[in-house]
Amino acid sequence: MIDDLPIRKIIHVDMDAFYASIAQLDNPELRGKPIAVGGGGKRGVISAASYEARKFGVKSAMSGRLAEKLCPHLIFVKTDFDRYKDISNRIRKIFYDYTDLVEPLSLDEAYLDVTENKIGLPSATLIAQKIRSRIFDEIGLTASAGISINKFIAKVASDYNKPNGQKTVNPEDVLQFLEDLDIRNFYGVGKVTAEKMYQKGIFTGKDLKSKSADYLEEHFGKSGRSYYDIVRGIHNSKVKPNRIRKSLAAERTFNENLSSEIFMLEKLEHIAEEVSKRLDKSKVAGKTITLKIKFSDFTLQTRSKTLPYFISDKTVILDTAKDLLYQDKLKNSVRLLGISLSNLNTNDTKPKTLEKEKKSVSVQLKFDF
Repeated sequence: MIDDLPIRKIIHVDMDAFYASIAQLDNPELRGKPIAVGGGGKRGVISAASYEARKFGVKSAMSGRLAEKLCPHLIFVKTDFDRYKDISNRIRKIFYDYTDLVEPLSLDEAYLDVTENKIGLPSATLIAQKIRSRIFDEIGLTASAGISINKFIAKVASDYNKPNGQKTVNPEDVLQFLEDLDIRNFYGVGKVTAEKMYQKGIFTGKDLKSKSADYLEEHFGKSGRSYYDIVRGIHNSKVKPNRIRKSLAAERTFNENLSSEIFMLEKLEHIAEEVSKRLDKSKVAGKTITLKIKFSDFTLQTRSKTLPYFISDKTVILDTAKDLLYQDKLKNSVRLLGISLSNLNTNDTKPKTLEKEKKSVSVQLKFDF
């Protein structure tokens, strides 16, 4: 327990069914109806689903065919990333009216540190309400928010009252909130890890908290230490206004499985061109090229090569991807190809965590949230 430990006021804003909501905003006749963004055609995959569609079990990453079986009257709409980016930029401008400490996670969600904010309002809860109201009034979309002392808890809290709601976890409530939390709701604990935890009698945060750091590290590797800290309210990652891109990629799922490498090369050329455009737009280059191959039986394979210099040129990317394609004989026909560039020429200035900050959050801490 440390009384002078600075407590941050963090908001996680998460737009509600962002892509689908934009489609309904732009097409009033779609409002109140089950829609899926993407997923059209025999091999299409859903990018997003409206809440009306989710009631039938339709969700992102699901095949369009399965979604249509679950919801026969499902309406498919095309993706429009230019529109999504435009709306996302307008939302971020609203964020910047309150703080410069904004860390976008994607087009539809971001962390905001409002400990010290531009309007001098001490309550992060009220700031979140103002932001959500402005997004609705100025853009016509709803957003949900989580508010707490660190990014992890704010992220978890933003899911509690979706859609169009918010939840605040005050400092004095943090430890109880984490103890009561179902382990499946711990951000970063995936399905496989959750099943492993179940097998070891870990179902809630309280069960997790009962395990020692050594036990968790033994059974969950490096992640074990983070689980040990997180359930005690320790998560010292700051809101980073300039998130450093780790990789950049593009991929394509095909309407028909490809068995001929000649046809694959044609597809790779388009993918390499898209990657090159994205690199130029982001003004970055990379050294490591990775070819992603998903076969018709849904098994996934990646092949990588690291060059001695940074590249962003389409020709070099394509030539390297070709070499990787021919590196090993393909075991089956191919349904997806992707190219990613990592080891980018960006500097990671992630601050080192001070050992003295590794303290449990005091249940005594109280101030205006």
